[in-house]
Amino acid sequence: MGKKIYWIIIFITLAVNVVALQWTIESFFGEEYKHVLTYSIISIISSLICVVTFWRWRKQEYK
Repeated sequence: MGKKIYWIIIFITLAVNVVALQWTIESFFGEEYKHVLTYSIISIISSLICVVTFWRWRKQEYK
């Protein structure tokens, strides 16, 4: 993959993470607790994808 693709994936996953965390907070304060778990899982998966993508980018960048 090209370096630009890594950065695009990182920014998209960060945006998804921010939105999912916002929805988690709104669901918590709105007392919709079944949505809290769903949005939390989405943000955790998004964070993991972002970290793995960063590691792969760093590995390619500093060969």
